[in-house]
Amino acid sequence: MTSQAAYAAEKAIGHDKENIKQDIANYQGQDQGVPSSTMKALVWQGKQKVQVVDVPKPKIIEDRDVILKVTGTTVCGSDLHLLHGAVMQMNKGDILGHEFCGVVESVGPAVKGIQVGKRYVASFQIACGECFFCKQKLSSQCEMTNSNTMTKAMYGGRTAGIFGYSHLTGGFAGGQAEYVRVPLGDVNLLEIPDDVPDEKALYLSDVLPTAYNAVKDTAVYPGDVVAIFGAGPIGQMAGSYSLDEGASKILFVDTEPRLSFVSERFPPQHKDKLVLVDFKKLSFGVTNKETVVSKLKELTGGKGPDVAIECAAGEYAKGWMHWLEMSLGAETDTSEILNEMVEGVRNYGRCGITCVYVGYTNHFNVGSLMQRGIRLIGNGQAPVHKYWNELLEKVRKGEIDPLQMVSHRVRLEDMDKVYYKFDAKEDSMQKVFVETKFSFPRAQGTPELTTY
Repeated sequence: MTSQAAYAAEKAIGHDKENIKQDIANYQGQDQGVPSSTMKALVWQGKQKVQVVDVPKPKIIEDRDVILKVTGTTVCGSDLHLLHGAVMQMNKGDILGHEFCGVVESVGPAVKGIQVGKRYVASFQIACGECFFCKQKLSSQCEMTNSNTMTKAMYGGRTAGIFGYSHLTGGFAGGQAEYVRVPLGDVNLLEIPDDVPDEKALYLSDVLPTAYNAVKDTAVYPGDVVAIFGAGPIGQMAGSYSLDEGASKILFVDTEPRLSFVSERFPPQHKDKLVLVDFKKLSFGVTNKETVVSKLKELTGGKGPDVAIECAAGEYAKGWMHWLEMSLGAETDTSEILNEMVEGVRNYGRCGITCVYVGYTNHFNVGSLMQRGIRLIGNGQAPVHKYWNELLEKVRKGEIDPLQMVSHRVRLEDMDKVYYKFDAKEDSMQKVFVETKFSFPRAQGTPELTTY
């Protein structure tokens, strides 16, 4: 029995023993017959429009390419920035998706250590493994995989290529599809052991290492009070990791339905450390009323949290001035959340920025940053390669439960509808597991399939 067949047998639920053999046979026989030259994929069709269409199946182009049959993918909050047109250099027909796992279908002649038929999860960034940054496992800053000149001009240096995330990050086709080409596959794929289902391994692609890097890079120490701006999947996991580091209190700043979702999934033994701050019930800006900043001060005896971690992104304007400036192209990102963080933390507090900020912002309170000695830390796109072996072991040991953030299981064929629902915050959607025709039977303890 192959490892994939064994996995299917071990993880099948809702099937009796007589059906397990059929499950295995079905999986092994999926590609019999004449192979198709096309596949289904979710593509960008313009601002506010994505669509599942048939596109050509990828082929091996370079000697170290790997073709992966996708068995699991997902939608990230940062994908919504593409939907909104907030990220530059998107072309009609670009295949989206930077988080995926699957089974290897074929490998290039120079690929080492990757075996056809085995399961792997891909890093969302594409690293060469040989440059200065890659040798330090800082894979997100690879100097060789993104030749986009605008990126270098805007940021003053190169960053790694990213799957399915515009030509600003290299123009690589993404994994919200039935197949994906993984360049430098022997660097950018991590083998999934048989005791870890796809529904847990998938999130090693981005969410788990991104949240972990936010906590480690910003630095959370025992006894710290941590304010997390954004209670989506990354914020939720950052809260969990902060508890592991010994945080004394976690203040989530967001609104419904996310606050309720996080509260319901928060570890019961730490409920006394959880505080929810609904920003929509507070005033914005300099007023005589209660604001996010004044609320954070109140909750911490007047001084403010020790740490603030941004897990929301820079495209969501709260006031009319930033809304107008962003509409006119006078800035690409709003500084409102950053100002709340900087002004809200204690003197010499630490602020980490981990979600997507594309370019430039106005009205940033640099005076508060300087005068009060605030540490503002750009966490960068998380260096997945630095953490994913460590995090995989934590998942295997049960020290990390990725399922706490998974709310839905959906089909690839419904992904366009899922994008719109996710954007509208409908159905209390947090993190989804997207199945394809190659996916294994649903793992125990994961959501049932929802069709749209």
